[in-house]
Amino acid sequence: MRILGLDPGLGTTGWGLIEAEGNRLRHVANGQIKTDSSKELPRRLSQLADELEALLTDRQPDAAAVEEVFVNKNPQSTLKLGQARGVVIMVAARGGLEVGEYAARLVKKAVVGVGNAEKAQVHAMVSRLLPGANIAGPDAADALAVAITHAHHLATAKRLR
Repeated sequence: MRILGLDPGLGTTGWGLIEAEGNRLRHVANGQIKTDSSKELPRRLSQLADELEALLTDRQPDAAAVEEVFVNKNPQSTLKLGQARGVVIMVAARGGLEVGEYAARLVKKAVVGVGNAEKAQVHAMVSRLLPGANIAGPDAADALAVAITHAHHLATAKRLR
């Protein structure tokens, strides 16, 4: 199964694609979708949707997983993040994908072992779990961590049946 992990953001949305076969994981690709901060919000959201649609067409994932929104100190930032997350979920759903959603603390706990792990710890563990992956930055590492979490969730659900 090909799982696309997504770490939504208005400025940068990280993505990571893995293949999961039981407990075996393999890195396929990862990257970032960056929007132009000089453009108005509707244009940025439209660009995010267009680039994600192209990614789905090109990479053909079987499932998607998205990190849930955490609340920032700045309500405007939280609102913009929520709007970007909405676009990401909508595009994945319109692409026919089942979409798993995971809290950041759960992702960190699944990948690192503790829910309050730092970004550098997540990046390091993703590199260990997916040897040879050239990770395009912290947002891509977070997206790969979300994909790994979804793969573990699916494998556990399958064993429980």
